[in-house]
Amino acid sequence: MSTLQVTAERLVVVPHPNADRLELAQVGLYRAVVAKGQFATGDHAVYIPEQSVLPEELIAELGLTGKLAGSLRNRVKAVRLRGEVSQGIVCTPTALGGVDLAGAAVAGTDFAESLGIVKWVPPVPVSMSGQVESAPDLLRWVDVENIKRFPDIFTAGEPVVATEKIHGTACLLTHVRAGDRILVSSKGVGGRSLSLSLTEADGNLYWRAVRAHGLDEAARKLAAALDADRIGLFGEVYGAGVQDLHYGASAAHDSSLGFGLFDIAVDAGAAPVRWLGHHEISALLDDLGLALPRVPVLYEGGYDAELLLELAEGAETVSGAGTNIREGLVVRPATERPSPILGGRAIGKIVSAAYLLRDGGTEYE
Repeated sequence: MSTLQVTAERLVVVPHPNADRLELAQVGLYRAVVAKGQFATGDHAVYIPEQSVLPEELIAELGLTGKLAGSLRNRVKAVRLRGEVSQGIVCTPTALGGVDLAGAAVAGTDFAESLGIVKWVPPVPVSMSGQVESAPDLLRWVDVENIKRFPDIFTAGEPVVATEKIHGTACLLTHVRAGDRILVSSKGVGGRSLSLSLTEADGNLYWRAVRAHGLDEAARKLAAALDADRIGLFGEVYGAGVQDLHYGASAAHDSSLGFGLFDIAVDAGAAPVRWLGHHEISALLDDLGLALPRVPVLYEGGYDAELLLELAEGAETVSGAGTNIREGLVVRPATERPSPILGGRAIGKIVSAAYLLRDGGTEYE
């Protein structure tokens, strides 16, 4: 899930192809439907992204009472308006009257707190929770930002690898060589300010996935081969009973529980934690004879934003039978590198319109 930032942005306004009284205000590659004449290209306004929860006063001010998502009708969600997908809200809240929005855009000011906007956190089912314990040695996963919000993460033609984004729940496993410890967590639990791991339990979804796919033994072999103090394995656990998209798998039994590895982190002591590139992971697993299931690769080649936006749509390839819609893509450089734009890894996602607009979807972490 992306981080929540409510920022001022310079708009590009284009006509709505199917409505005379509406236009599309573009922020990055996102487009939000606005009233015609409300904004012009070059204007600065506040962009409130999807998964934002708004206070009642702001909802009323924007004329959105009863029109947002969630049981309290207070959550921003992608919608289709007159045939166009509208992602997020573009507005100029009265609470920011007098604020230099152009200057705030340059400074990257986050208005979430001042506007009372918080990030939506979905409830966690019992099977995905459990007893927790402090785990400062846990290697944590990162928030993956949307390429539509940050379209300059990659440069045109840069060699990239795009893997299918699976709608499951992220499993974080860290093997600590000192004491031969295995720490298991989820993105939701392990992403808290104090790293936590889930106490080993027979019924816990993440521990079940670790055992079913031999992730603990794989991590031990990887640590020995790389002479690493810590190895982190990151993958998606999926199937019926996990999220609304199941890919033909099921969490009912360990033998049918789906798992797809998407990342490996290496802590070799003195050097910073290193993320392995896609081809480096492939070569390493092959050398060690480790047959871990991995997320499908949908594209390798030069970065082409329009091509990848199209590729994010369609049917999934995880099951081999197109059982569900495709959630989207995760894009990485062919060779791992940092991103000055993100201040961390160069990695981004593209989420399909079909996924965003589906009814009855679940979003557990």
